[in-house]
Amino acid sequence: MRVAVVAGPDPGHAFPAIALSLLFRRAGDDPVLFTGSRWVSDARAAGLRALPLGGLAPRPEDDDLDAGQRIHSRAAFVSTELLPDLERENVDLVVSDILTAGGGMAAERLGISWVELSPHPLYSPSKGLPPIGSGLAPGVGLRGMLRDTVMRALTARSIAQGRSQRAVARTGIGLPGPDPGPAARLIATIPALEVERPDWPKNAHVVGPLLWEPTEALLDVPDGDAPLVVVAPSTAFTGAEGMLEMALKGLDGSGVRVVASVLDGGPEVLPEWANAGLGRQDDLLRRADLVVCGGGHGMLAKALIHGVPVVTVPGGGDQWELANRAARQGSAVIVRPATAASIADAVTVVLSDPRYAQAAARAAAGAHRVEDPVSVCHEVLARHAPRAGR
Repeated sequence: MRVAVVAGPDPGHAFPAIALSLLFRRAGDDPVLFTGSRWVSDARAAGLRALPLGGLAPRPEDDDLDAGQRIHSRAAFVSTELLPDLERENVDLVVSDILTAGGGMAAERLGISWVELSPHPLYSPSKGLPPIGSGLAPGVGLRGMLRDTVMRALTARSIAQGRSQRAVARTGIGLPGPDPGPAARLIATIPALEVERPDWPKNAHVVGPLLWEPTEALLDVPDGDAPLVVVAPSTAFTGAEGMLEMALKGLDGSGVRVVASVLDGGPEVLPEWANAGLGRQDDLLRRADLVVCGGGHGMLAKALIHGVPVVTVPGGGDQWELANRAARQGSAVIVRPATAASIADAVTVVLSDPRYAQAAARAAAGAHRVEDPVSVCHEVLARHAPRAGR
């Protein structure tokens, strides 16, 4: 199978795309990755055929559009830039990241089946859940159900507006206005971070986190046998600022060791009980007692599959939703607002109460109850006849 995997440059989306491409290659398929130019050389070093995804640079007209219209208009433009690349590669299937909808549009324009990759839980609206992003558990009883109904009604207008904007963008590139959606959805999370819903889509498959390490380097761990705390500042632009600095200040004198896992740079001066840099997170998590992170899906899921409890310092985007899901599961404590003292207090609570580690262990034990993403894609291709002339 010749498959194109399409994702933008954000690490939380590019890394799962790289991981999935590697799975395709190991299965004997022929993947080609289209992603942000920052990660092309890294993907090639990992043995993948990777190309820069066109259409990602801001355009002058984007500043004049509202956020929703900008997203859908950009997706249509990306599809036009990608179209000749897909034709040249003669791919059988496209897997497109949920934030890079242009990949799916380009596939549709070519008559190729496509699959959506969600590197987090399923965020589609549900008649049985409060709006995604609220961080709330489903309401209980008449009052709780009424609360959820009212909240869904308040967000329905924005959802309808987004669909209308998507339809305008689609017709502008020659596609029908109504969006048929993907042939399948790969929900790259663990069961512990998903929630039950009465209207789970038949084409949505929980496939487990798609994890890739951008380095083979290993970070040194400070000497001693004190609890090891891994601090991982968010890589998302919506992440909370200054988390690492606050954590180091708050944990000074608390009797723990700290390793900060950062993509770019780090503090120039560190105490002897701390280290920071770019290193393999899986290696650190095998030794960690606790993770302090922003609550982004990648690090949160990675900590839980290693059975490590978490202190979350959520920023924007979906971090509040994910932090609350982990807290309800029992493996996390949420810190908001974040201060040096509040982070240190949360670390003390989690390290001193074994119930958090026990909940994380339960999350890890259930992490294998997922489907194989490559098999899902093969089944999609088997169900859908190739376009005429292929």
